[in-house]
Amino acid sequence: MTSFSIVPKLSLTRLLSSAILLWLTTLSSAMAHEVLPSIADMTQEGDQVTFDVRLNLESFIAGINMTEVADTAEAPQAADYDSLRALEPAALEDSFRAFWPQMAAAMTLTADGVPLDPQLTSVAVGPLGDVEVTRASEISFTAQLPEKAQTIQVGWTPEFGVLVLRQMGVDAPYDGYLEAGALSDDITLAGGDQATGWQTFVRYIPIGFDHIVPKGLDHILFVLGLFFLSARMRPLITQVSLFTLAHTITLAAAALGVVSVPGAIVEPLIAASIVYVAVENILMKNLSPWRPFVIFGFGLLHGLGFASVLAEFGLPENTFVPALIGFNVGVEVGQLAVISVMFLCVWQALRVDRGQNEAAQGLVLYGVLAAVTVALIWLNPAPLAALIEGPVWVFGAPLLGVLILCAASVQFRDTVDGYRRIVAVPASVAIALVGAYWFIERVFL
Repeated sequence: MTSFSIVPKLSLTRLLSSAILLWLTTLSSAMAHEVLPSIADMTQEGDQVTFDVRLNLESFIAGINMTEVADTAEAPQAADYDSLRALEPAALEDSFRAFWPQMAAAMTLTADGVPLDPQLTSVAVGPLGDVEVTRASEISFTAQLPEKAQTIQVGWTPEFGVLVLRQMGVDAPYDGYLEAGALSDDITLAGGDQATGWQTFVRYIPIGFDHIVPKGLDHILFVLGLFFLSARMRPLITQVSLFTLAHTITLAAAALGVVSVPGAIVEPLIAASIVYVAVENILMKNLSPWRPFVIFGFGLLHGLGFASVLAEFGLPENTFVPALIGFNVGVEVGQLAVISVMFLCVWQALRVDRGQNEAAQGLVLYGVLAAVTVALIWLNPAPLAALIEGPVWVFGAPLLGVLILCAASVQFRDTVDGYRRIVAVPASVAIALVGAYWFIERVFL
C-alpha cells in the first residue's frame, strides 16, 4: 500500500467541513421569517362575496417575490421587511391601506367571466411581539357580484406566493391550494365543487414534497445523517423505514388533534436529533443495537414538526384522510429524492474505495460535476431557481462541498476506510455542528 501523510487530508476535510458549516449557518435564521401561504376564506352573502384572508402583510408591502425565497431574510428587500416588522400595529395598518390599490390590481377576481372590483373593508394587524418571528395579520375585502352570478374564479400574481382558498357556508365546498400565480377553477357559488378523495390525494403529494425539498432543511439534514452512517442498502432501509413509520404515526395523531406539542419544544428536539445521528456517525461504523429505537423516537418528533406545517393551512375536513396520506407520500418522495441525489454523488467514491473502479475515472467525473455545479451557481438559471424556490447556491454550495470531499477520497484512495474518513465523517461533523447551532438558537436566541 502506498504511504501518504494524513495531515494534508485531515486539513482538507476540516477546511471543507468548516466551509459547509459556514454556508449552512447563514441559513440558520430560516423558519424565523419563513414564507408561509396566505389563507383566504370565501363567503357569499346575497349579491356580495367576502374574503377573509390571513397573511403576512410585511412581505406584501415590502415587495418580496415569494416565489424566489423560502425566508424573507434571503430577499433583497429584507431590510424593508424588518423595518415594517418593527412597526406598531396601527402604523403597519396605515402602510397596508396605502398599499392596497397595488395589491387589488394584482388580483384576478371574476364572476361568470366578469371582472370584479375588490374593496378593502378591514385590516387587523397582529401584535408587535418578537420581531424575529413572522407576524400574522388578517384583512377582509368584498366584491359585488353580477346579477344571478353562478361561478367565481380567484387568483393573484405569482409574486404573492401560495394561496389556500376555502369556500365557506355551502355544501361540498371548494378547497384549493393554489401555487403561486395559479388560478382557481370556476367555483360554483352554490357549492358542490369539493374535490374527490383521489383528487385531494394527488393534490397534496407535491405539497408534502415541497416541505422536504426545498423547504425542510432540518429534515434534509436528518435524512442525510441517516445516509452517512452507511451508504449500504440494508442499514439505510432499516433506518428510513423506522423513521417513516414513526413520523406517519405522529403526523396523523397531531393532524387529528389527538396530540399537540408546542413548536418551542418540538423544534429544538428536532435539532438535537440531527446532532445525535451525526455524532453517532462519527463514533460508530455500523448500525448500533440501540439506533433503530432512537431513530423511531426521533421519527415521532419529526412527525410533530410536519404537523405544525399542516396546521399553517389546515386539511380539508371532508377529504381529510386522502389529504393526509397524499402529504405523507410527498414527504417520503422528498426524502427518497434527497437520498438518491446524495447516493449518485458518492457512488463513484464508494466504488473506488471498495476497489471496484478506476481512480482516474472518478477524478474526471468529480471534476466535471464540480465544474457544472460551479457554473449553475454562477449562472443561477431562472427555471432551476424557481424549482428550488431560491438562489441556486443554496443547494449548490453544499453539493459542491460533497463533490470535493468525494474527489479527495478518490485521490487518497489508499487510506484505510478512506470514504468514511474523508467523506462521511467530515459531512457528519458539519451536520452535527449545524444541528447544535440550531438547538442553541431555538432554545436561547
